Amino acid sequence: VKGIRDVDKRKKDNDRVPPWVYKEEIEHIASNWYPGEMNRVFIEIMNEVLKKRNMKLMTEDWFLDNFCFPVKEYYLKLGFDFNKESFDISGTEFIDKYMKRCHELQLHQGAIEILQYVKSIGIAQSLLSASSQVMLNEILSNHDINDYFKEILGTDNHYAYGKEALTKKWIEGLNYDAKEVLFIGDTIHDKDIANTIGSDCFLIPKGHVSRIRLEKTGAPIFDNLNELLQWFQNR
Repeated sequence: VKGIRDVDKRKKDNDRVPPWVYKEEIEHIASNWYPGEMNRVFIEIMNEVLKKRNMKLMTEDWFLDNFCFPVKEYYLKLGFDFNKESFDISGTEFIDKYMKRCHELQLHQGAIEILQYVKSIGIAQSLLSASSQVMLNEILSNHDINDYFKEILGTDNHYAYGKEALTKKWIEGLNYDAKEVLFIGDTIHDKDIANTIGSDCFLIPKGHVSRIRLEKTGAPIFDNLNELLQWFQNR
């Protein structure tokens, strides 16, 4: 599938088309941006964990400005002292609460439309996540999107370790050059992994990281999935 696309700065019906030139062939897309409402659930649960320990609660702005990988570093930013309490205790407490509420997560607006369109033009798709395979399966059980993906891969732990190694192993099994694989994500970590692999990456500020932080990566930013879909339709 040819991915040659010259995008200018024109506007159509007030819809902004990102002014990027992308001259690679796209044969496979590796994505990690589907669940919506995740930030609300994350913040509510973490504030329960913090309140239990009489620690300062976090706001959404703080979360978007500070969330990072490895997740353990994010806990340190929150003020956890692992000399007083093991990360396994607070981390597992959070995960247990989250697993009970992951059914609340809905797909971002426009998710089905872009999945359908990319499939219709013959580009393969895989879902790669820092979430554990168990958690990923639980989240996806509430949505009928599995058939859009060639592979659905999560890590073997609940602490977001190992996505880079997972991705390297995955791409070694593909019959494509890294430049023929486009990563679409919502974190700085997604861009870092794409850089390591040698693939390009598009980012969407609908996850755990603010738009300002994503912009600093230098990756093209799409404000929403409808904008991303428009880019594909105009390739």
